[in-house]
Amino acid sequence: MSQEEPRRPREGQEPRGPIKYDDVFNVSGGLASKAVAPQDAAMMQSAETAAFGSTQPGGQAEVMRSTARINERAGLVSRGDAAADQGVTITGTEIPAGRIITESLDGQVVGQYVQVAAEATTQQGAITVGQALEATMQTIGDKPVELSDAAAIREAEMRATGSNIVTQGGYAASAQSAAAYNTGMIGDEDKIKLRDVLAGASAALPAKVVTRQDAEAVVNAERRNSPQLTTHPGGVAESMETAATLNENINIK
Repeated sequence: MSQEEPRRPREGQEPRGPIKYDDVFNVSGGLASKAVAPQDAAMMQSAETAAFGSTQPGGQAEVMRSTARINERAGLVSRGDAAADQGVTITGTEIPAGRIITESLDGQVVGQYVQVAAEATTQQGAITVGQALEATMQTIGDKPVELSDAAAIREAEMRATGSNIVTQGGYAASAQSAAAYNTGMIGDEDKIKLRDVLAGASAALPAKVVTRQDAEAVVNAERRNSPQLTTHPGGVAESMETAATLNENINIK
């Protein structure tokens, strides 16, 4: 998630409640209705630093820190507030391609992703799905996340992982939550942007080279979920198409 300081709501904008945990993660019970709190974010940041040496790009610590800042700037939480009674945990499960990392808050999973082993590399010069997603962040990162963006990101993530299961706290889940959250917002200033949900995609996703079939699937997903039945210039679908074309030009199959 982006570390840019969120701006205050416009004057005269109707007040809204804090961003809660079930707005950004697939959680239930008492945690779901609690506001994302600064001390919880700090705990997750410390846990990621202890486990990996630093916080993970686009990881749950960055998601929580960015969201907690919005709540704090709106005066809805205080810097010392915490909601998680059981703290945070990070575990790793070994798989042939690397490890499945699971991050939990208050005993509930808030993030799960594949940490690719160093030897799982791709052909030099090939553009991966994660790199295509980050290209979108660079071109139109300030664009608020819409349902069509979330659908395209979901399809791209499924193509990268080879699974049709949306992992909790993954890019698809974060984009879907962002699109749902943005639907209830009036102005764009406090909406969650593409840069907030796509950061670190090239490192976090498996190094799946973009093919023409991948690009076409993402284009169809974005179009189906767009009110205009079109793709957005510079968006996820267009980035995937560009990557597929470049890969074809260097004979990537």
